[in-house]
Amino acid sequence: MRFPSIAASSLILTSCATPGKPPEAASDGQSVSLVYFADIHAQMESHPELFWSHGKEEIAEAGGMSRIATAVEEIRRRSPGQVLFMDAGDTFQGGAAAAWTSGKVVVSALNAMHIDLAIPGNWEVVYGIPALLERSRELNYPIVAANILDASTGKPFFAPYLIREVNGMRLAIIGFTDPDVPSRQPPGYSAGARFLGFDMLPALVQRIREQEKPNAVILLTHVGLPRAVHIAETVPGIDVVLSGDTHERTYEPIVRGDVWVVEPGSFGSFLGRLDLSFRGGHIEKKWHLIELRADRFGEDPGVKRVVAHQLAPYRDRLDGVIGETTVPLYRYAVAETTLDAVLSDAIREAAGTDISFSNGFRFAQPIMPGHLTESDLWNAYPIVNRLKVGKVTGRQLREFWENELEHVYASDPNKLFGGWLPRPSGLALRFKARAPRGERIASLEVHGKPVQDDAIYTVAACEREGDHEDTLCRIPHVSEPKVLDLDAHQAVRRYLTRHSPLAEPTMGRVVAVDLPANMHSQFFGVLEQARPVNPLPAHRL
Repeated sequence: MRFPSIAASSLILTSCATPGKPPEAASDGQSVSLVYFADIHAQMESHPELFWSHGKEEIAEAGGMSRIATAVEEIRRRSPGQVLFMDAGDTFQGGAAAAWTSGKVVVSALNAMHIDLAIPGNWEVVYGIPALLERSRELNYPIVAANILDASTGKPFFAPYLIREVNGMRLAIIGFTDPDVPSRQPPGYSAGARFLGFDMLPALVQRIREQEKPNAVILLTHVGLPRAVHIAETVPGIDVVLSGDTHERTYEPIVRGDVWVVEPGSFGSFLGRLDLSFRGGHIEKKWHLIELRADRFGEDPGVKRVVAHQLAPYRDRLDGVIGETTVPLYRYAVAETTLDAVLSDAIREAAGTDISFSNGFRFAQPIMPGHLTESDLWNAYPIVNRLKVGKVTGRQLREFWENELEHVYASDPNKLFGGWLPRPSGLALRFKARAPRGERIASLEVHGKPVQDDAIYTVAACEREGDHEDTLCRIPHVSEPKVLDLDAHQAVRRYLTRHSPLAEPTMGRVVAVDLPANMHSQFFGVLEQARPVNPLPAHRL
């Protein structure tokens, strides 16, 4: 890895720490609790959540901003003056009311939660850079990001790091978000911003160590667990990496030398707590992943009132019934999910093509049997894009799938990209996740027949703002591309009108022959040997 010089990174250090004389080395017994959530995706209210352990699954009520507030307040009460509370991004996108207000509906509740600082996630650009900057000005706490610059001026949009003194400990908190945003998201979303890559981190950490003399350096990231672990392995001078983006639930810390890497789940259903204590000149660490189940944590009345007030103007629209399901629909597996099977079937039926794809989104909590509402639709598909169709060869399909499999299952974290696998309709793929790049496909069929390299297939997916005209669902150079006068939400509503109540969709469309049938984890499934996890008591704070 080629590292830039310190001088090359000086531009991003123009807005830095709280001034003041650095303290002496922390005394024995001094401690601080780093408490954070990630990937709440605008899920402001309590909701059903899927939990799993040792191959068993259950759905229980959990989450919501008011429940997070209750848990954090209890930690603060037990450890007064020792808590730093943070948000690791993907906060303003993922729900209907958030989409209808460009994220503004979430702001008041966030401010009521007494957050100390936050970083932007990859989806924070969904409403455009001006909206992101407007939301940041409305918050009563700072956003920190070392690698997002104004494309026209080269100046950072946010402070690259902050210094916080907590219980006598001088902490440096660096914010770092996904550098792949301009290509991972539709390119138009991040127009006006430039994202720096991982190679700027070593010089930044070195400079902070030398100039700020912190007792600990915390990297608050939104780059996904595999790449967060890679940072811990390759960037010297970091004590803790707090990860977000991949929605992973690390009940145990991932330890690389003296560096701990953790990630706290998603949707506000979990809270991460990492305790740091100085003992004999060393930092001792203790990690808890706290499940915010409704039977273990109540809802903070003040925050609950704020949430209700903010959602009240949209309640009738949110609760509007658009269909019915007889089975739970959810999206918690890397390869295929029941929710995406319905979405991709709806897109293919609306477009009339051989094949369709739903993106490899990670967000959306379970939809329980019963009425399907407008809120459910937006949770599952929180962006509205028109459908795009085109023609591809079988060879292009193979190349597409080999690329997508590499993005998700590459052993080199630097080659990982985006979310989980695309979810098809009309197509069946069997693959080897642990095989080398270009050799993963075991079989590929369209409507039960093996794909022929020279055959032509019609494909439908969603238009991505800013893509080349002949790019379709990251398939380049498709022939006869056409954008339909129909968006994905309309396609789903039409499908529900024809097929409600929904039954269990046909599965087995995307199958890894060398992994368990239902892998919930991208990291532990391939990059790190999968091992059983015993969750800590969910009520423990």
